[in-house]
This record gives sequence, C-alpha cells and structure tokens, in this order.
Amino acid sequence: MKPYSVSFGGIPDKYSAWKNSAFAVVPFPIDLTTTYVSGARNGPRAIIEASSHMELFDEENKIETYRAGIFTSTEIPLMTTGPLSMLKEVERRFRAVIKAGKIPVLLGGEHSGTCGAVAALKKKYDDLTVVQFDAHADLRDKYLGTPWNHACVGRRIVDSGAKLVQVGIRSMSEEEDRFLRKSEGVKTFYASELRENLGDVTKGIVSNLTGNVYITMDLDVFDPGIMPAVGTPEPGGLGWFEAIDILRDVMLSGSNIVGFDIMELAPIPGIVAPDFLAAKLCYRMMGWVLAKREEK
Repeated sequence: MKPYSVSFGGIPDKYSAWKNSAFAVVPFPIDLTTTYVSGARNGPRAIIEASSHMELFDEENKIETYRAGIFTSTEIPLMTTGPLSMLKEVERRFRAVIKAGKIPVLLGGEHSGTCGAVAALKKKYDDLTVVQFDAHADLRDKYLGTPWNHACVGRRIVDSGAKLVQVGIRSMSEEEDRFLRKSEGVKTFYASELRENLGDVTKGIVSNLTGNVYITMDLDVFDPGIMPAVGTPEPGGLGWFEAIDILRDVMLSGSNIVGFDIMELAPIPGIVAPDFLAAKLCYRMMGWVLAKREEK
C-alpha cells in the first residue's frame, strides 16, 4: 500500500513504514453527498496536519503510542462514477489492512465512508458490532436519490448484518423513528439519556457490545461549542470528557476492537481547535487499543 506524503503525528519514517506499523490510517477526503455545510473533503488533511503538533506521549495510558507504528496511506480518490465506487475502494484498502494484521483507521470525510469499512470487516468478523457516536440516526433508506448518502450509513450497517449501537443521538426523521420502533438490530442511547445519567447509560452501552467491535465517530456527536466544524452542528451533544469516559469503557471492555474511524470534520479556516480535537481523539483511541493489548 502506498504511503501518504506526510505521516500521522509527523513521526519519523522508522515508525510510519507499512511493514512494522500496528495501525494503518486511510484518508477519505470525500463530501460528495454533503447536504448542508460542505468541506468534509478537507477533514483528513486537517486532522493529519494537526496531529503533527500533538505531544506524542499519551498522558492517560503512559505510552508513546506512535512507537507501535502508524502508517498513513494515500487518499481515497474522488471518482466520477459515484459514491459506491469510492466505498468499494475503502473496502479494498481495509481488507488489505486487515489481512496484514493491522488496525484500520478511517479519517473523513463524509460519514458514508464507514459503509466501505464495515463491509470489509463484516467479511472477516461475522459477529461484528458497530458503535456509532453521532448526533443523527443516519437510518434513512435513501436520501436525495441514493442509498449511499451520509444520512444512510446507519441503515447500511444494519443491512450488512452487523449489530448497531448508537450513542449521542439527538436528531432524526419520522422515517428513522419508525424504523427504530420496528428494528431489533439497533440499540439507541439518546443524548438526553447521557445527560441525565452518564454512568448507568455507559454501562448499558457496554452491555450491548458483543464479539468484535468497530467504532465510528461522527464528530457532530460533540457539542458545537467545542466542535463547530461539522456539516450539521446540532445543538447539545457531548463534551470532551463525557466522550472520553464513554469511549474508555467501550474500548477497554471485554470486546475486541477491530478498527475505528473519525468522520465529518469540515475545517473552518482560522479555527484549528476542532482539527486538533479530532487528531487528539484519534491518537487517544489508538492508545487504548495498545493499552488493552498490554493487559492481555
């Protein structure tokens, strides 16, 4: 797999080469189906740029995560044949990463990219659970004429046969509400529930995890006060420490974390805090993967 022009974290070649890397970052600079604020195509580059300004010592896990190796691949190219072609390329890249025994990490880019990641993982892990951190349910069957719209990613996950656990939801259509009432393959934890009792709801989230787990982080799950750089900044949402507390319990649970993504960053010129938050979040999640391995 070909490397990107710069590495995640700005790390030396010794730690960013494919051969010895524990993680493989796949940039998905696509916002073909964006419906409100565009710009998510610039998200991966902004995250990777911000990551070069982080401290590479993880103060929580007490490790320098990058020493396990972080490879960054070339970007998924924009294809005029439509969104499905690009999702197939995500799937192909993820299958190569999985075959090599590395942890795949997708950086977006619009949320539809997660469909390609889940397609690859479902072929490897029959008992896959996807944990979707998101402001929106994303359970529409079609939106604006395509089933591969970013507003349909949750529905496509369900269609794949994976179990879906949603966290932080605070916006949906009547169609999605109707689907949730009938679906047995989706467990939804609303933002209002988290606000009322974070500890007990987090236990509920963890209790719904089975087997192998993939985590998809739509950055609009965060409150717009700390994450305004998204396509649809819904009022309310998680703070940094709330999200970290939930993620810690999910990632250090008894389940096997098989990959994750950070999606929907639409950088705002002159405001770099959201970019840095996304980069820090990605690096912390890598750190938890390694911390769990060390426990074993």
